[in-house]
Amino acid sequence: MRLRALLENDALGLRLLGGDDELDRTVRGVMTTDLKDPSRYLAGGELVLTGLAWLREPADAEPFVRILASAGVAALAAGEAELGDIPDDLVQACSRHRLPLFAVNESVAFATITEHVVRQVSGERAGDLAAVVDRHRRLMTSGPAGGGPEVVLDLLGSDLDLRAWVLSPTGRQIAGAGEPLEPGLAAGLAGEHLAATRTGRRGPHRLSISGTAYSLFPIRNTGRGAAPATRDVRETVLSDWLLAVEADAGDWPAARLDLLQGVTQLIAVERDRRDAARTVRRRLAQEVLELVQTGAAPAEIAARLRVAAPVLLPGLGTAPHWQVVVARVEWDQDPGQTVIDSGPIAQSLLEEILVDPATSGADSADRIAVAHSGDEAIALVPLATAPLPDSEDDVPAATMGLHADALLASVRAPLSAGLDGDGRLTLGVSAAVHSAEGLRGALEEARHARRVAAARPGRVCAAGHHELASHVLLLPFVPDDVRRAFTARLLDPLKDYDRRHRAELIPTLEAFLDCDGSWTRCATRLHLHVNTLRYRVGRIEQLTGRDLSRLEDKLDFFLALRMS
Repeated sequence: MRLRALLENDALGLRLLGGDDELDRTVRGVMTTDLKDPSRYLAGGELVLTGLAWLREPADAEPFVRILASAGVAALAAGEAELGDIPDDLVQACSRHRLPLFAVNESVAFATITEHVVRQVSGERAGDLAAVVDRHRRLMTSGPAGGGPEVVLDLLGSDLDLRAWVLSPTGRQIAGAGEPLEPGLAAGLAGEHLAATRTGRRGPHRLSISGTAYSLFPIRNTGRGAAPATRDVRETVLSDWLLAVEADAGDWPAARLDLLQGVTQLIAVERDRRDAARTVRRRLAQEVLELVQTGAAPAEIAARLRVAAPVLLPGLGTAPHWQVVVARVEWDQDPGQTVIDSGPIAQSLLEEILVDPATSGADSADRIAVAHSGDEAIALVPLATAPLPDSEDDVPAATMGLHADALLASVRAPLSAGLDGDGRLTLGVSAAVHSAEGLRGALEEARHARRVAAARPGRVCAAGHHELASHVLLLPFVPDDVRRAFTARLLDPLKDYDRRHRAELIPTLEAFLDCDGSWTRCATRLHLHVNTLRYRVGRIEQLTGRDLSRLEDKLDFFLALRMS
C-alpha cells in the first residue's frame, strides 16, 4: 500500500508534518518501537510507530532518524500522547533525511494503525503472490549464470510487457531487450537518475521525456556478501548502474515493485561478478605504475608490459604503443566531515569513461587497466599498431589513440548532474609512447595535463598532451587578478564603445585575428566592405593605443580574448 492511502483514512488520525513529495512510497509492514536504535529489527519498507519515549533531549532526534533512513523505512509516525506537539528537532531531522513524518492523534491507538496496515498489505500481496514467486524462480534459474542481464530483461518484456535497459552512470547501455536506447536519451536518463540520487530521493525515480514515462531503479547489491552501506551517497553515485524501465511505476502494486527490486538485485550480483573479473587488469596496472613511480629499470617495466599486452590485447603479435590517462574526482568538504576516499571513485569512473560510448555490454572494458594511487586514478591504455599503406612502419591505430575532448564529449552532461554543485572531475591524457622508457614521461605529462584541466572552470574538464606545447598551457596559471587587469586594460574600452554605439568592435577584432590579419578574408567573413573593416580596426587602435600591424600587439589582443 502507499503512504498516501494512510492519509486518506480519517479513522487513523494521521497528520502529515513533512515529506509530501514522498507519499508514493510503498509500505510493506509496520513496527512499533521506543528503542533508540531499532535497526536490528528493520528490514526496509516499514511504517515505524513510536511514542517518543526514547527522545530525552533534542540531540537524540538526528541519530534516530538517520538509523531509520539508512534502514530504508517508508515513514515515521510519532504519537502525540506523550509530548503533545511533535518536537521541531524531530521534524527537521526527518526533513534532512527525506523521511516522511506523521503525527498520530492521541485518541488513536497504535494497534488500530497496525491492524489496518497489516490487513491492507496482506490483501494486496495475496492476489499476485503465486505469480511473483514463479517469476522470481524463473529469473533466478535464468539469470546471470544463464545469459546475463539480457535474459532477465527479456523476461520482463515477455511476462510484464516492460521495455527495460541497464545503463551505466554515463548513460552507456550495458544490456537491453529489443531496440537500444538512442544515446542522447540514455545520457539524459542517466543524468536525471544521478541528479535525483544526489538529492537523497529514493528510487524508483519517475520522469517523462517527450511524452514517454520512465522509472529509474538504482542497481545496488544489498544482499549477502554486499559491500557495507555507505553514509555518503557521493561514494557510490558515480559508479552505480541503473535500470531504466519504460513505464510509470507510481501506480504499480507492491508485488510488481518487489519483483523489480528483485531484478535489480540479480543484476547487481552480475555487476559484482564482472567487477571481480577486472581484478587482474587492475593488478597489472598497479604493478606497472609502482615500477614507473619507484624508478625501476626500463627492462623490468618492459617485462611487466609484455605480461600485460596479451591480457589487454589478446592475439596481438607486436608490442603496442601505450597512453596514460590520469583522473581525479574532488568534492567540497565542510570542516569536520568524513573525508571521502576519491581514489576508488575515480578508478571506477575512468574505467567507464575509457569505454567507447558506441559499444554496449558490460565486458567492453576488457582492454582497460586502471589503478589508483591516493585520490588519483591512472589508466594504462594499449594502442594496437597497424602498418601504414605502402610503408613498413607501424603507427598506433585511431590517429595515435585517445583525445581528451572526445573522451568527455558524451559523458559531460550526466556526470555534471552526478557531481551536482560540490564535485569536480578533471582528466589528463598523455601522448602515445612505444617503450618502457617513455612511460614515466607519459605519466608526468598526463598529470600535468590534468592540472591544466583543473585550472579551468566547469565541473567536468579535460586536457591533452597537445595543449602542453601551446600558449594554452600558460593561461590557466595566470593569477585571477592579473588576468582581470590585463583583459580590462585591452578590452574594456572596446566593450564600452560597443555598448554605446553597437559598433561590433570585439567581434571584428576576433575575426581579424582569426584571419591572421588578412583584410580581404576578414571583410569577406564579416560581409563588410574592406574600407568599413579598415575604419573599425582604426577605431580599435585609437581606443586602445595599440597597432594591429605589430605582432606584439596582435598577440596581446589574442591572449586577452582567450582569457576574457
